[in-house]
Amino acid sequence: MNFEKEIKTLLISNNFLIYVSTEEEERLEYMLKKVIDQLFKEKIYTWNFIDGYTDNPNYISKCTQNPLEALSIITKYNHKKTKLFFLKDFHVFIKDISINRKLKNLYQYLRKNNQYVILSGTEINLPTELKEYIAYFQMPLPNKEEILIELNHFLYKKNTNQLKYKETICMAYTGFSINTIRKSLSKLILNNIPKNQIIEKILHEKEKIIQKTEGLKFYSPDNNKLEIGGLKNLKNWLRTRSLAFTQKAYSYGITRPKGILLVGIQGTGKSLSAKIIANKWNIPLFRLDISKIFAGILGESENRIEKIITICEKNSPCILWIDEIDKIFSEYNNINDSGTKQRVTNIFLTWLSEKKQEVFIVATANTINQLPVEILRKGRFDEIFFVDLPNFKERLKIFQIHLKMFRPITWNKYNIYYLSKISKGFSGAEIEQSIIDAMYRGFYGSREFTTIDIKNAIYEIIPLSKIERNKILNLRKWGYSGKVKIA
Repeated sequence: MNFEKEIKTLLISNNFLIYVSTEEEERLEYMLKKVIDQLFKEKIYTWNFIDGYTDNPNYISKCTQNPLEALSIITKYNHKKTKLFFLKDFHVFIKDISINRKLKNLYQYLRKNNQYVILSGTEINLPTELKEYIAYFQMPLPNKEEILIELNHFLYKKNTNQLKYKETICMAYTGFSINTIRKSLSKLILNNIPKNQIIEKILHEKEKIIQKTEGLKFYSPDNNKLEIGGLKNLKNWLRTRSLAFTQKAYSYGITRPKGILLVGIQGTGKSLSAKIIANKWNIPLFRLDISKIFAGILGESENRIEKIITICEKNSPCILWIDEIDKIFSEYNNINDSGTKQRVTNIFLTWLSEKKQEVFIVATANTINQLPVEILRKGRFDEIFFVDLPNFKERLKIFQIHLKMFRPITWNKYNIYYLSKISKGFSGAEIEQSIIDAMYRGFYGSREFTTIDIKNAIYEIIPLSKIERNKILNLRKWGYSGKVKIA
């Protein structure tokens, strides 16, 4: 349901006091005027702290700098035909005891006279004692249809055909406010940005916005060179869902995938998988850094995780990458935080189960020992995959990928069959490190590195499969128990 329909539903359902959380005040006022005209053929009367009431000649500029009087005046004047009053920035006053009481009293009057008051503000939480009286609604950012209307209007106004890829541009602008979109479009056209750089510029602007959020990092899907060896079953699973976020899939009736949990040994490509999925599906990737969520101020950690969830939902479809999710339940397990960790965890787990927006979760874990049962059960994730150490064929592919990256022309002169055979028990990250070590040897000797250099590096590296032998054996035992899929 879009915002316009939601407001209409609230009004015709006898919600006489409504609080709308938004930072787009101008857009909200435009929408309210449109809805009120459609429903009641009436104007709305607006109030703000500096100018008082506007749009009404009987009491224009009244109640300036007096929010209590702004509420009181609604019951004092004879304006039977007035259907709706719009009071701006009311989150600043709503917790005041006199305002709080006045709103409760006003509710009875509004119900009797079939009138409505809409309050706007930027804060999300309402005082507990008002939740029975006020209907709360968070105004969503522009959807694709609204963005497309804005694009068409802007391009017509500017009389230019510079932007042709409207669908792709709409996707890139998801998560932006209307004002931000207008400013961005003006900058693109004034600077005469080439067509092939438009999406890149928009995503760069999005990255700068996301950087202001603690605990969240943005990756734009612009690196098509990423490749991962092995993981055949995981790749097949993802391939069949690669079009799940398209309009065609929606029309078909497909349920949007929720996400996957990748559990396995370090260095086996779990984190790289998240980046590759974003590139293959061509949707934005957000990385959650749980270490930056927890703050010393009471309530701040909960606010941060809720803000991160909101940003992901506003930018959907997208991927939320949670690296080493097991650390959430171990690293912060013993700290004396007055229940903060548990509350943050509960907020996040509830969202995982109930989310409706197109946010695909890619969570990784190095162990299952610290993961609670509720994470592992169906409903949080579509599938749990065990990522094992690469077998011989997979090691062949991994050597090929890395050697092609370092030596794209001469990679086939290296004996990758022999190297794959002697690197049993190595992870993908350890294979890459053996090549890097070999390059240092060659560079130090003022020559090209050879297969022998890589062989010597392999023999000198002690892989994690030997260092953590017992832990890895137990993890593999769980992975091949039949409880989860093999990646």
